[in-house]
Amino acid sequence: MPPNILLITADDMGGDTPGCFGGPAEVTPTLDRLAAEGTTFGRAHVAIAVCQPSRSAIMTGRWPHRNGAQGFEPIADGVPVLTRVLREAGYMSGILGKVEHLQPVEAFGWDHALGMRELGMGRDPRAYGEASRRFMEEAAARGRPWFLMANAHDPHRPYSGGQDELDRFPAEARASYPAPSKVFGPADDVGGVPGFLPDLPEVAREYREYLSSSRRCDDVVAAVLRALDETGTADDTLVVFLSDNGIAVPFAKANCYLQSSRTPLIVRWPGMTRPGGREDTAFVSMIDLFPTFCAAAGLPGPAGLDGRTLLPLLRGEPQDGREAVFTVFHETAAKGRYEMRCRLDDRFGYIWNEWSDGTREYRAENMTGRTWPAMLAAASGDERLAERARFYRHRTPEELYDLRADLHALADLAGDPDRRKDLDAARQDLLAWMAGTGDPLLDTYRSYLQVNIGA
Repeated sequence: MPPNILLITADDMGGDTPGCFGGPAEVTPTLDRLAAEGTTFGRAHVAIAVCQPSRSAIMTGRWPHRNGAQGFEPIADGVPVLTRVLREAGYMSGILGKVEHLQPVEAFGWDHALGMRELGMGRDPRAYGEASRRFMEEAAARGRPWFLMANAHDPHRPYSGGQDELDRFPAEARASYPAPSKVFGPADDVGGVPGFLPDLPEVAREYREYLSSSRRCDDVVAAVLRALDETGTADDTLVVFLSDNGIAVPFAKANCYLQSSRTPLIVRWPGMTRPGGREDTAFVSMIDLFPTFCAAAGLPGPAGLDGRTLLPLLRGEPQDGREAVFTVFHETAAKGRYEMRCRLDDRFGYIWNEWSDGTREYRAENMTGRTWPAMLAAASGDERLAERARFYRHRTPEELYDLRADLHALADLAGDPDRRKDLDAARQDLLAWMAGTGDPLLDTYRSYLQVNIGA
């Protein structure tokens, strides 16, 4: 019988938040154990750094402009989805949380589906554990392999212990889920805020709230994995953990920066992955999961997939064509259209902002909460921070970062004449990728290059 497949996702967890990816100690003990039992991928990226289209790309193995779900709309008719393909091999399928973020729901043919309210607003580890156990036991009784997508709603806002939680969730909703197993306060050493953010008191406060919510996400993972152990199916199950996008703060979620799309990918497959394995060379995209799951199930992938199987990498074998990764952005949850394209390799990050015209202003959900207002307040007395805030709102048509020297993308080199050769190389690679995938903005980008640089 093919392996069971357990896909666990976090909501808005940064790629460097888990301890096994360099994050603060004590935030993710369960994920750290899972990583010690399996393989981590240090250069894994989602296709697009916002929830619904990111998940749609995972479940179709296609870029958003090729599956119809560029923003918060349904996947196009006729595009194969993973659960329907796995059904051909006899798989039973279930989803816990984020049900409405895969549309149309009926296209997936879930055998079991529980929404956030049935799971303590997507934040109750016990509810996730019990639902997982029931699903696994039913599949065993039927003698069928299973695919379970367990989606934690943490660490998505509202963060644990914050005023936003009180404002957005009524008392009855808050009573339906527990506090994290560890809450991070001012006395906890979390190593400072992420380097792409200013180290301001309110930013640090929100970051600790975010870490507390990340710990509760880890509690959910622990409960689901406990159900796997208690049903005796762990040795027969391919387990994958990832986040759908980066932290919901400026310069992360809903953008194309490294910290926007990098995801903490962990894979444990007994007999296939090496305990404590690390793949820190190859760039992988989460559209690669669809063909990987098909290969694991012994199925041919449907025609039209954009991803490639990860099985060679899971076996510890090299795989060519993994020198760079591309990401996109189209639309915010509020329907704001900000077209972006990005190419990342082991040295440079290049971004084309189609929307940036010098006057249009960017606005997205990552600017709610404490961090953005704190940045604006501090900018009144700090010209460097004021310029960073202006840049965030307006950008420039092109950005280039030397990520070896500037991991947090603080110094844009697109206008540096000494980097012209690197910039041109990234442009040509992006142009070729857009042509190869039928990107609808191909002609726009080609015209931009011709008008602005004569390419």
